[in-house]
Amino acid sequence: MWEIIGLVALGLIAAVFGSIVGLGGGIIIVPVLILLGPELTGGAIDHATAVGTSLAVLIVTALASTLSYTKQERVDFRIGWLLFITSGPAAMAGSALTSKLQGDVFLLVFGGFMLLMAGLLVARDYMRPSARRWPVSRTYVDGQGVEHEYGFSVLPGLLIGFAVGLASGLFGIGGGSVFVPVMVLMFRFPPHVATATSMFVIFLSSILGTGVHAAMGETDWLLVLALVPGAWIGGRIGAAIAGRMSGKALLWLLRVTLILLAGRLILEGLGYF
Repeated sequence: MWEIIGLVALGLIAAVFGSIVGLGGGIIIVPVLILLGPELTGGAIDHATAVGTSLAVLIVTALASTLSYTKQERVDFRIGWLLFITSGPAAMAGSALTSKLQGDVFLLVFGGFMLLMAGLLVARDYMRPSARRWPVSRTYVDGQGVEHEYGFSVLPGLLIGFAVGLASGLFGIGGGSVFVPVMVLMFRFPPHVATATSMFVIFLSSILGTGVHAAMGETDWLLVLALVPGAWIGGRIGAAIAGRMSGKALLWLLRVTLILLAGRLILEGLGYF
């Protein structure tokens, strides 16, 4: 019973964080399943299964968030579908590569990636959006009636979509930690629009990535069932919170959490645990 409660809580907490900043929650679920697998399930969970399971849960988290953001009219579907052109195939490629990395190598690479994500989350508070005029111009009117103008370019966008999809499939995470800062800084996306559109792209990509992991037998469906209830509720809670606050305190909590988890993964990969 306590194991089930722990898994539901994990899905809830990860989804709340993920939805607020567009990460998707996998950045929390994967390392926790790897590091605390014996305590949560009674047995060790290998990295490929943790990734495949997280990606399946990510479908639910991203769908819940996307539905909430759609009601708030914050998802740029046109750009989201365009990004999916590269993020979808990349998610499948990343999923196929996960099991090719040995356990220790995966821990080191994933730990390094988490540190990079924490750095991006910090850097975006101190960097100014580009003033460049892009070929495609878009506008968004927020809840206060303020109009925001942002841009887009197809080729850089497709490259961003590829990076998001590859990270999603390889690590079982949303990739929003790459998507959101880049879209805000490069294309001047309003942060709420970047986060909402990120969750939509993650939803589409995670479906294809999950299909590959499932076909390779790298998805624990019982774990998915335990994590899904919390993920669904957390995805909607996170989207609601993101619409009412800047989330700066939660962002700092997430940054610290990422750094601590990354440090533990790297030390584990180096054989210190």
